[in-house]
Amino acid sequence: MRKLDEGFRYSVKNGTYHGLGVQKLGDDICFTIAVPDRKRCSLLLYKRGEKEAAASIPMGSSSRYGDLRSVILESFPVEEYEYNYLIDGQVMTDPYADVICGREVWGKAPKGEGALRGRAVFEEYDWQGDAPLQLPWSEVVVYSTHVRGFTKHASSGAKAKGTFAGVAEKIPYLKELGINQLELMPVYEFAEVEAWDEKRPLRLSANGQKELVNYWGYSESYYFAPKASYSATGDPVREFKDLVRELHKNGIELVLEFHFPKGTRTALALDCIRHWVLEYHIDGIHVNRDHAPVEALAQDPLLSHTKIMSEGFQLEEIYEERHIPNFRNLAEYNDGFMLDVRRFLKGDEGQLAPFAWRARRNPSEYAVINYMANHNGFTLLDAVSYDEKHNEANGEENHDGTDYNYSWNCGEEGPSRKRKTLALRARQLRNAFVLLLLSQGTPLIYGGDERGNSQSGNNNVYCQDNELSWVNWKTGKAFGFLTDYVKGLIAFRRAHPVFHQKQELRMTDYLSCGHPDLSYHGKRAWLGDFENYSRSVGAFYGGDYIEANSGGKETDSFFYVAYNMHWIPHEFALPDLPGKGNWKIAIDTGLEGTAGIYEEGKEPLLSDQRTVTVPERTILVLTGRRGLKKDKPRTPEKKAPEKKVSEKKMPEKKAPEKKVPEQNAPKEKTAEKTMHEKKTVERKDGTGMKEE
Repeated sequence: MRKLDEGFRYSVKNGTYHGLGVQKLGDDICFTIAVPDRKRCSLLLYKRGEKEAAASIPMGSSSRYGDLRSVILESFPVEEYEYNYLIDGQVMTDPYADVICGREVWGKAPKGEGALRGRAVFEEYDWQGDAPLQLPWSEVVVYSTHVRGFTKHASSGAKAKGTFAGVAEKIPYLKELGINQLELMPVYEFAEVEAWDEKRPLRLSANGQKELVNYWGYSESYYFAPKASYSATGDPVREFKDLVRELHKNGIELVLEFHFPKGTRTALALDCIRHWVLEYHIDGIHVNRDHAPVEALAQDPLLSHTKIMSEGFQLEEIYEERHIPNFRNLAEYNDGFMLDVRRFLKGDEGQLAPFAWRARRNPSEYAVINYMANHNGFTLLDAVSYDEKHNEANGEENHDGTDYNYSWNCGEEGPSRKRKTLALRARQLRNAFVLLLLSQGTPLIYGGDERGNSQSGNNNVYCQDNELSWVNWKTGKAFGFLTDYVKGLIAFRRAHPVFHQKQELRMTDYLSCGHPDLSYHGKRAWLGDFENYSRSVGAFYGGDYIEANSGGKETDSFFYVAYNMHWIPHEFALPDLPGKGNWKIAIDTGLEGTAGIYEEGKEPLLSDQRTVTVPERTILVLTGRRGLKKDKPRTPEKKAPEKKVSEKKMPEKKAPEKKVPEQNAPKEKTAEKTMHEKKTVERKDGTGMKEE
């Protein structure tokens, strides 16, 4: 027996491998760390609140298993102690620690060797029967935000601003908005105060305080520990578990973003993700493809029902013989949708075909995450308010951040008091959310966009922990309608499975409904104009396919969406509704505020059922039910796999249609290029697009 401190004696024995970090084995505690065999290693134990180590326990060759060192302390009161390791004379903090002590206050880093310590947590937590929700991607609407920035602004109304508890206070808001998945930027323990490199030391603010240069948290971190400064209670483990449990009670999934830098060991990444899934019941992860072992994560049996977002996947390495699991857990996350659709929104030439492909894209092997803005770039309001980035506050002479924003200021750079400019920006915001929420795939809303949040044209707020990066919950008069507008659109999307289908659209009449599941139209019905100059198109969705593909469990109306991103009005020829039904107006983005979203059952009848003229920069959504009953479309056989039909085949008994065939769409790549690295060109015949 060895004396650790007054009143307590302990005994040590060689450990055994039960996993890295600290494990509880009955009444005993096992400490394990990876250390090369040539290095000396000791376990340092600190009484909580004391500066000096109370004991140093050698971890020699007798406690080694490969490159692992492990010791067991019998009947050790681990909750009363913190710990570090002494490796070749240098104090090191355990990368597998459950909690990191010394970073409890945001922006204040501990000073001195050994000031940053690990702590093990073995408290029982009452999950109350909680489990991951496993919502299908087709039903998900994502909300992405930063824990601190989401509620730190004085206008948030949160009591526990900038914390996990603060996020929990906003669950009713998210639920009312229609959100059922929350994505959080890094929540694990990272250093928010750090130097970039030797050539660039930390800058000083006006009052002499160190500036925060790692607001986002994209750096090498302690991946197993919830960030202590994000806790309002001083107990980040319990507070984060409370957040997860409350989200699940309200039908909201939680996805966490993990940034693994280059050189991260595959074993550490796998251990980390498994830890958060098992210990914290998270529903999914978002990892960077370049440095994370994406394929290894996707093949892990433990994670087969955990959602995994990344920039792309090598499917041949994941799915054996292209076998797609019943639970489609993979999702592609990249800027392609945002940049293509932004260009279409502002009326750039040659962007109709790319938009049409993005809007219907919904692969069977994996989901796609669509967004119009995210943290790395302009907010949505800034995308319609600025032509150029304004990152001067970052101290890099405006050289940081992307120059490829594909934005348009609507005639005036930055804030404006001109009614005409503000009205145009409001219309463009309505258009943007319709483009996003009525596209196939899974939509993601960047936190604050639904409130008209601005970052004053800064598209790279990685180093801004202030009102520039925090969500401002006060909405200006010009955009005060926006939250209710987004709420209405989400409800509309959820009510109509036509816009979030479980299967890929084929653009053919594969169920003999008398019309394709999706077809494109222009000035002439059944003939979409995809020439390079075109900035308008009508998309006709066949509601019959919802009932047929669901085996009668779901029904939906027919829809015709007229997109006109041109600066002049355009006339659209309308296809006849089956059974002589009548077209009604469901959504009109040309109307101010929320007036353009009509309550179901109260949609006004379209005066002319043959043609409709859509004003400049306006989207018109028409809806209609089948009139007289016709023969029911056949239901596809459940067991027999459906063969893919060439999208060049035209619908029977209809006028020829000029389409955007899928086979001419950009090839889906494992890791899609960013749009400033590629040039998108349209084929001269208007049938599709290719990438150069």
